[in-house]
Amino acid sequence: MDTISRESNSSILPIGALIAGVLGLLLAVFALFRLSTANQAIATQNEQLARVESMEAQVRQAVTASEKAGTSVNTLARQTQESFNTVAAEFGKINNELAKIQESAKAAPRAAAPTPTASAGSTGSAVAGPNEYIVKSGDTGVRIAREAGISLSDLMAANPGVNWNSLRVGQRLNLTRP
Repeated sequence: MDTISRESNSSILPIGALIAGVLGLLLAVFALFRLSTANQAIATQNEQLARVESMEAQVRQAVTASEKAGTSVNTLARQTQESFNTVAAEFGKINNELAKIQESAKAAPRAAAPTPTASAGSTGSAVAGPNEYIVKSGDTGVRIAREAGISLSDLMAANPGVNWNSLRVGQRLNLTRP
């Protein structure tokens, strides 16, 4: 019996080994296929990761540029507001000065400006007395005040009845208040 059992065992062992080898080979091929698929998936994910990192860098740059632009806009808005405030203050001062001029013009009695008279024997041109000015062609209140070395408001106060928009040549103006 020994011989028979040996012969039947010995023929099964090589077949079992062959089956085990074929199964091992199939498992190895399957593992290689799965490994190749996994490597492809990893490569695709690495490419996507590189794209994400690139986009992340671009987003950081855009955020930095946006922050700089926001700071610039805020600075510009503040400077513009300060400029508007300055202009508004200047307009307020001008408005106050204009109101004062209008009040003084309303309050001052309107007297007719004296007309120059030529005396007998004169050459036809009027001569200014002390603290007087004779209007010449092209004169304006500003020019007369500058030439006399006084302010325009003082000149206007010294001559309350004068129409400063239509000065006449030869008209006498006072340079000091009476």
